[in-house]
Amino acid sequence: MLLLKNLADNPKAWGGLFLSALVLELAALYFQYGLELLPCIMCIYQRTAVFGIMFSALPAMLINNLFTRIMGFVSWGVSAIWGLFIAIEHVDIQTATNPFFATCEIVPNFPSWAPLHEWLPNIFAATGDCGDINWSLLDMSMPQWMIIVFAIYSAILVVVLSSRMILKRSL
Repeated sequence: MLLLKNLADNPKAWGGLFLSALVLELAALYFQYGLELLPCIMCIYQRTAVFGIMFSALPAMLINNLFTRIMGFVSWGVSAIWGLFIAIEHVDIQTATNPFFATCEIVPNFPSWAPLHEWLPNIFAATGDCGDINWSLLDMSMPQWMIIVFAIYSAILVVVLSSRMILKRSL
């Protein structure tokens, strides 16, 4: 348990978080450009959440202090939970009994001050349909796998934060 408490103090642990999200982003780009699977708006939002997790690790990885760790924990948590909700909604769209009522937007709804789909269209432009299931592994679609991924990121965050709080009281 002491190892978990001290994990956040180690820049290498934050580097591991950064690297794991980077691998997911590279995999997404491989699926998009290597396998020609077109990302839908929900895929783009999940991709954005993974970028959020990746960039949440950067400050504590480079300068590990209380402020950067708190920033990292907050943005990691927001990104992981938001990504989880988006992935669940995406699965609901894919498994809707009436596909006419299960639709998603065509253009990403990014803030006007950060139109990522205009700045980086090769990464953030949505060109696919949310209801299509063009890929599966072990009978699970990509958004179903992303539910697992975001749940793991959320669970790791809860375990690390809990261990820090529990051991702080006992020491």
